[in-house]
Amino acid sequence: MRMMLIAGFVVAAGAAQAKQDLKDVPSVWNGLLNIGIANEIRETCPSISARMVRAALRLNSIQNEAEGMGYSQAEIDAFRKSEANKAAMRAEGEAYMKNNGVVKGDAETYCALGRAEIAKSSQIGRLLRAN
Repeated sequence: MRMMLIAGFVVAAGAAQAKQDLKDVPSVWNGLLNIGIANEIRETCPSISARMVRAALRLNSIQNEAEGMGYSQAEIDAFRKSEANKAAMRAEGEAYMKNNGVVKGDAETYCALGRAEIAKSSQIGRLLRAN
């Protein structure tokens, strides 16, 4: 009986330590998605620029959060460099922008979204500044 109890604790401890894929950690995924959307806006809209220090601090915060959850630098790098993750994030970002009035090739629509995000002080808006 004692061995079964110990075995149960070992199995439970192993399950508790199992890490989910970083793409399934909302604060990591959404944080990177918001940075990507803000970057797309600032690259396309001539009247909006990035708050680069704030963006760098946010990236560092995401990195620290992932490390605090037990992810190694190698795991974080693999997540960040994954072509599948990049494609999924790009598709989600493009859908968000399209749903918010952005039309590819029309810089003013990117500007309008950027101004709206800045006005509501969203996570995206806090990464941007109107020139």
